[in-house]
Amino acid sequence: MVTYAIEEHELSQRRACRLVGLNRSVYRYQRRRPDDTAIQEQLGLLAERHRRWGFDKMMDWLRQQGFRWNHKRVYRVYCELGLNQRVKPKKRLPTRHPKPLVPPASANTSWSVDFMSDSLTDGRAFRTLNIIDDFNREALWIEIDTSLPAQRVIRALDQLATERGYPQMIRSDNGPEFISQTLAEWVQDHQLTWDFIEPGKPAQNALIERFNRTYREDVLDAYLFDTLEEVRVITDAWIDEYNTIRPHAALGGATPIAYAAANSP
Repeated sequence: MVTYAIEEHELSQRRACRLVGLNRSVYRYQRRRPDDTAIQEQLGLLAERHRRWGFDKMMDWLRQQGFRWNHKRVYRVYCELGLNQRVKPKKRLPTRHPKPLVPPASANTSWSVDFMSDSLTDGRAFRTLNIIDDFNREALWIEIDTSLPAQRVIRALDQLATERGYPQMIRSDNGPEFISQTLAEWVQDHQLTWDFIEPGKPAQNALIERFNRTYREDVLDAYLFDTLEEVRVITDAWIDEYNTIRPHAALGGATPIAYAAANSP
């Protein structure tokens, strides 16, 4: 109001303040921000030396060193420096004791599953859920979409089970979708064994890892995809070729389908 009276009605500052009932010293007051350089330096040094210290411990240390800064001021600087950002701890996994990776003697005994990722030409990322039968390395299904949460994993497994039945065991790494409560309840409901490998040891899931490498070289790295539908169409054709035409060294040069036909009980 004072500024408006001065600018629009050309009143003096004294008269404008008198009209609105405001003391001239209040109108002319300008907030002076304190120099926080010293606090910033001390907090920076503490954060670098003691990464696990929080604000309370830092404040106690500053008091011990004789600094008498107001705790509210110190906390404001603490937040401005971003030191109040908590780092989410990694989820602690139970100890894993995976079964030895031995190909089963018959089909539909053990499946292996894993995720892969790539991107379309426009930069959009997509994921694939790869599922194989450990007996004959047959590619059972590759689910493709921009997001594949635990519910999509369950849906893909249920769809496969309507055609083949449920396996006795499924092997995977410790991805968030695989260790979710949703999937754990599904496994319990269907009385399956879900065999988790040890974290950081992909060799324990070597069958699907080898499959992933072939899929990466033959499809994901071999084409530029504009749409998800292109990825799905090319992948479906590749799965058919992988299962029925491509010889597999681990199967004595047979294809997965031919090997299963010759070795099924």
